[in-house]
Amino acid sequence: MIFKEFSLPLAFYNRDTWLKVAFFAVSVVMAGFSLYFTDGLVTKLEEREKQQIELYAETIRYALTSDNNADINFFFERIKKINENNTIPVIWKDGSGHLNSINIPIQETLSTEKKQEILRQKLQEIIAENNQPIEMDMGFQKEYIYYGNSKLLKLLRYYPLSQLLVVLIIGFLGYIFLSYSRRAEQNRVWVGLAKETAHQLGTPLSSLTAWVELLRNEPHINPDIVVELSKDIQRLETITTRFSNIGSTPVLKLEDIEAVIQQFISYLKIRISSKVTIEIHSSLAVNQVANLNKYLFEWVIENICKNGVDAMGGQGQLRIELKEGKNQVIHIDISDTGKGILASNTSKIFSPGFSTKKRGWGLGLTLAKRIIENYHQGKLVLKSTEINKGSTFRITLPKPE
Repeated sequence: MIFKEFSLPLAFYNRDTWLKVAFFAVSVVMAGFSLYFTDGLVTKLEEREKQQIELYAETIRYALTSDNNADINFFFERIKKINENNTIPVIWKDGSGHLNSINIPIQETLSTEKKQEILRQKLQEIIAENNQPIEMDMGFQKEYIYYGNSKLLKLLRYYPLSQLLVVLIIGFLGYIFLSYSRRAEQNRVWVGLAKETAHQLGTPLSSLTAWVELLRNEPHINPDIVVELSKDIQRLETITTRFSNIGSTPVLKLEDIEAVIQQFISYLKIRISSKVTIEIHSSLAVNQVANLNKYLFEWVIENICKNGVDAMGGQGQLRIELKEGKNQVIHIDISDTGKGILASNTSKIFSPGFSTKKRGWGLGLTLAKRIIENYHQGKLVLKSTEINKGSTFRITLPKPE
């Protein structure tokens, strides 16, 4: 069965799509603006911290090379002020390789060797942050100031990620809400359409039933014609009952699965091309039952079988196989020898509005899936498909407890 896309003429499809696009666009703009703004703050803060450390380095260099005691006291006061108000981790490496630190907590009770070992480890961590060390030319040797990122800068670096996560969460929740709203609106449309159809069919069905009874009493009318007309009227009554059940909780009863399928196939055979053969194979126990709503379950079988007949162009074979599965389930595989389904379409065949039929609305498989999964607690899946060889749909039903 090759399906192509067919758009339902329902306004909420386009409206829902545009709402999702608009919501996604706003989320992207918000996330982009947040990242851009935060990146600017991080860049400015990095530059400011670098200037602080450069000032600190210049203060040390001047204090250690100047002979002016007043200036030395002034610069040491500035060093003290930087020490008190800055959270930037700093390691000062002198010409002999000895390390001094600022804003790096080290226990005072530790030995000098242990302190130096800790500072060497911290120095490697600081170097990994890729901040270029500041060189101090002391005249007779060069010393270096290494500095890391402050806590504020680290928080700002991770802040965009947290913002992005929040936007994604909001976007995901919004998508779920819109999807739920769409499904709810779809359900209201389907239910309203189904019940209105059932209502409209009621009056002509009553009239047709009366006409058939009149024909039974006409001696010149072929009785076989009256019998077939009666079957068609019964079929219309079944369809009316199906539509009436949409949107309400259907009544499930224990039904013989094979008997239900056989009954429908006997009706279908004389209404499709004689070039289509239908085979039913069952390995189930005799009179195997399942909880079914007969009218809705027949609808599922009808939709799948008719799709198979259409896919075969009125010539080929339908095969229905019933067998037990693991975990107390029953499998019903319906196979055709039709055109198969393109790989790009396999994920769309159960979507509303997706059909290959020029006059189709793309509702058959959608309703079939809902009937099996929502009403019968089972599964309906495309088991396999191969171009120009056919497709197999699998219905899985739970065994009654």
